[in-house]
Amino acid sequence: GALLVLSKPPGLPILGPPGDLSLDALLPALRRRLGLSAELHVVKAPAREYSGLVLLSCCYHTTKKLQQFFTNARQRGQYPATYRAVTVGVPAEAEGEVRTGLCWQQQGDRAVVVPVPAPGRRSLARKDVKSTMTRYRVLGAMGGCALLQLQPRTAFPEQLQVHLTLLLCPALGDHEHSSRVGRVLGVPFLLSPESAPARTQVLEEELLSRLGLSPRQLHHLPLHIHLQELVLP
Repeated sequence: GALLVLSKPPGLPILGPPGDLSLDALLPALRRRLGLSAELHVVKAPAREYSGLVLLSCCYHTTKKLQQFFTNARQRGQYPATYRAVTVGVPAEAEGEVRTGLCWQQQGDRAVVVPVPAPGRRSLARKDVKSTMTRYRVLGAMGGCALLQLQPRTAFPEQLQVHLTLLLCPALGDHEHSSRVGRVLGVPFLLSPESAPARTQVLEEELLSRLGLSPRQLHHLPLHIHLQELVLP
């Protein structure tokens, strides 16, 4: 009917400045190629650095109805979106929930997302901090890495990456938050965002060899978080 689903590669933004490559800029060409009479709208899509399902609609009313459905589903405590992630490290518990406040914090000339473990009522009321939660389950583990199922109950930029670092298992290819997980004699521990600025993810030689990468190539490694499943009404 009115719906179309694509699989987006990592690194492709949904919106971008005129002339830059983005999903929105590709929609007119896609519409012509498929012979659709109506304009395509983005209903639901993963963040720029994620890969996975993009839900499109050529009916404005369907778009609005589904967007409202996703918002209402989260408010009712449901999990309409399911992600998969490959992590460096294996969570101590096979399944559980990560709950924390998240906010934007200015560090030098850039803004970063940081956790706020115990946000106050005032900061939540002012919406300076948002209370967030993600449910996770380990689907498999091998060689110090794990495949996780992630179901966010809230929506905040970079929520999944931050929650994975709080599990001491940053996503493979996370060059933004993985530096917050340090190691002493192989034991991981959490560093503060102020003491661990963003940098290219550091991987052990054995994992690099398995990936077929050299240390110089690491900054090309994409973020391994994938929007796997969407529940529709």
